[in-house]
Amino acid sequence: MSDLIKISIDAMGGDNSPKKIVDGIIHNHKKNSDNFYKIFGNKDEIEKNIKGRIDQNFFEIVHTEKSVKSTDSPLEAAKKGKNTSMWMAVESVKKKETDIVISAGNTGALLVIAKLNLKMIENIDKPALSALWPNKKGMSVVLDLGANIECNKKNLIDFSIMGASLYKSLYPEENPNVALLNIGSEELKGNEIIKETFQELNDYKNNNFNFAGYIEGNELMNGEVNVIVSDGFTGNVALKTAEGTANFITSELKKALSNTILGKISSMLNISNLRKFKKRLDPRLYNGAIFIGLNSPVVKSHGGTDYFGFSNSLNVCNKIIKGNLIDKIKSNIR
Repeated sequence: MSDLIKISIDAMGGDNSPKKIVDGIIHNHKKNSDNFYKIFGNKDEIEKNIKGRIDQNFFEIVHTEKSVKSTDSPLEAAKKGKNTSMWMAVESVKKKETDIVISAGNTGALLVIAKLNLKMIENIDKPALSALWPNKKGMSVVLDLGANIECNKKNLIDFSIMGASLYKSLYPEENPNVALLNIGSEELKGNEIIKETFQELNDYKNNNFNFAGYIEGNELMNGEVNVIVSDGFTGNVALKTAEGTANFITSELKKALSNTILGKISSMLNISNLRKFKKRLDPRLYNGAIFIGLNSPVVKSHGGTDYFGFSNSLNVCNKIIKGNLIDKIKSNIR
């Protein structure tokens, strides 16, 4: 049992919790028998949903009646003190009782509570919020997605190293291509910070990744680049644009195929391809943003996802620990 990956879970965050969280744990345990779940939240509610569904050797419930609400500001969440399920889950990692923490709760609150409890990795000034995006060839890591609105050259270089380390943790057989998100591919494009970052990364020698220069927004999904780096403002806009575009395409395609006789016949003939297309764009498959730069990894599950999406974010937790993410960052950061 000592070889299990110990995951600290805030069971009270996000929609339909803790039922969704518990259902996600049950689903994940069927796929990953090497995870141990330390669950923080209302014990009565959690036990009602988990009783008899999983071997007691694979989980522990730590009771608290306090939780961070979605409407709480980060400051309000921090002021609630150390008895909320979110704070206790993060603190469990701080105390080395668990390896990694995950919450589907308030994003701003989670970032603040994590920063209050967990130290920064030495020589890193700012942590970054990263996530997985699908592309034509597989997956990409994108960061920062909103933790830092303004970034300097060092921050962007750190993000490049951290993003590459994350990618290598998740896909150890691959050496990632890293690129800076910019308004053009030419060296002279962009503001002074991004141009200075380009020059330094162009001369940077590192076995952890290959620097591929600039990438434009219309190339994000082509699969040539595995790690896409930007400041938090640009990254967040790109994320929301990609999410909105994916939702628009799937909804319009569904509408077009259901509104005409020809469309209905076409959908019947191509039902297998349509299902594959829908699955490829299913955000639940890529659930789990990662807050990196701290001495312990923190995973943020989307608050509106269902049990299947939460289960997939638990998979991310497992891979991050097995892939020694923190050690990879420490060995490459300058």
